[in-house]
Amino acid sequence: MDSRVEHTVGGTRVEQQMRAVVLDRFGGIDELTSRRIPLPEVGDDDVLIRIEFAGAASWDAVEREGHYDGAFGIASTFPYVLGWDAAGTVAAVGRNVTRFDVGDRVYAATMPVPRGGFYAEYGVVEAEFAAHVPDRMPTDQAGAMAWDALTALSGLDLLDLRPDDTLMVFGASGGLGHMAVQLARHSGIRVLAVASGDDGVALARRLGADHAVNGREVDVLEAASKFAPGGLDAALVTAGGETAERALRAIKTSGRIAWPNGVLPMPATSPSATVSQYDGDRSRTATDRLNAIIEASSFEVHVARTFPLERVKDAHRALTDHYVGKLALQIG
Repeated sequence: MDSRVEHTVGGTRVEQQMRAVVLDRFGGIDELTSRRIPLPEVGDDDVLIRIEFAGAASWDAVEREGHYDGAFGIASTFPYVLGWDAAGTVAAVGRNVTRFDVGDRVYAATMPVPRGGFYAEYGVVEAEFAAHVPDRMPTDQAGAMAWDALTALSGLDLLDLRPDDTLMVFGASGGLGHMAVQLARHSGIRVLAVASGDDGVALARRLGADHAVNGREVDVLEAASKFAPGGLDAALVTAGGETAERALRAIKTSGRIAWPNGVLPMPATSPSATVSQYDGDRSRTATDRLNAIIEASSFEVHVARTFPLERVKDAHRALTDHYVGKLALQIG
């Protein structure tokens, strides 16, 4: 191990064991257990992050139940550590890493296979997928941001809209959705936000949506026809189901629909507009663009609730409750 990988802030050595929440098998919430495990190995191109906050997301529960087992072409190994998003400080860097120094405040997007996720005191990620936290952003927000924000940004790139084009963000009060609203408005796109609950409508409006409706109570097609009488130019869908499928009838036949992979269920009947499924880009190019937007705008991550790591089971229970924005785990 390179000598730069053996020191933390202040010159003290990184402990070789860390506290983590692990799975010894896939299953229900009770399979989440806390114990000490070895730190992940740090390669020449890696950054070791001392984690302060990690995101807790709906896909964590899907993964916990084993539905991603083998999905990425890599065999699952145990103990298995969940967690795709995190922020904290750099604890160590590999010998080829020059962009980060020990002590830098960073956030990252990772995949729990094969080297473990971020439900732990430390996490390792290739430097390509880490980024400095913008000065104006609190660490708890950065910890719950990466995958949703980058997926929203990739979806907007796919749609290739111009200023004053019209966009429906379906699921606008969720993690991905409330970030998509802000990124779209930053580009001058007119946004119809379809949110969940009165609190979701209030959040979407506060974050800049031109019009926001409660998808549980309002006829979305009627709202869309008033917002864009000639039809909407595009949609970014963050939640599937019958209401979403009906709402997509509001998109022009010549329009476009961005549908992130993993958003289920897919429409039973294909909309008249073109549907494009995609993955979020988590490269340095993407995080550089995201950071520039954050620095130039009032972009925020709405963290609804934060749980200490020892209450991770409560966090997973809360994933099935109604909330707006994101849930987070406080680790450091």
